[in-house]
Formats: sequence, structure tokens, C-alpha cells
Amino acid sequence: MKTIKKENNPEPTKSELEILQVLWQHGPSTVRAVNDILNEQKREVQYTSTLKLMQIMVEKELLSRDESQMKHVYSAAVEEQSTKGHLLDRFVDTMYNGSASSLMMQLLGNKKTSKKELDVIRELLKKMDK
Repeated sequence: MKTIKKENNPEPTKSELEILQVLWQHGPSTVRAVNDILNEQKREVQYTSTLKLMQIMVEKELLSRDESQMKHVYSAAVEEQSTKGHLLDRFVDTMYNGSASSLMMQLLGNKKTSKKELDVIRELLKKMDK
């Protein structure tokens, strides 16, 4: 199922983002599969909590649900890159007064950045200059 970009969707909560991350990474899945992955990767989550949240996300148009089989299969109804881009823009605006350079200085100053990562950043900057 193809994901579509929905401009009018509300921002996903932290828990909703965790579910979206699972679906973006693993593709269409049942509630059981999503719940099992969340329990492995994040924290202990009750199946009924995951089910209810995914049902709410369908209502909010963050997910779509295929009900053609006995086990319902859920898919992300929002694009990963556009969702992350929107959240990042909002974060930069809120935390760094819209300054991407302040964010980058904070990131590079707080974390040991590998030579390989720095090389990738330099290449990206060269491409952006052209």
C-alpha cells in the first residue's frame, strides 16, 4: 500500500512516532507484530494499549488499516521523510530560534563525531554550495 502525504494530519505523539517508526522500517504489520517489536526495541507495552493507540491513529489518519483478512494489517498513512522534516523544522524553530547552524554546533559539540560522519557532512555541504 502506498503512503500518501497528508498535510492536515495532527503531529504524532511520542508513542505514535514509535509505532510509525516500526511501520516505516518493517512495512505493513499486524498489531501483534508491532507490539512485539516495541517490546523488543523500546519498552514493555501491553498489547491492548498498542491496539487502542493504533485504532486512534487510524482515526487521525496517521495509519491505514486493511480489514480484508481476519488479521487486520496496518500501514503508515504518512510519509516518513515529510513527517520527520516537519517535526525537525518545528524542533529547530522552538529550540534554536530557527537556526540550523546552532543545532549543528550543539550536535557536533555534544557527541563524538567519527571521521566518516564528518566526511559525509563535508560532502553534503559541498553539494549544497553548488
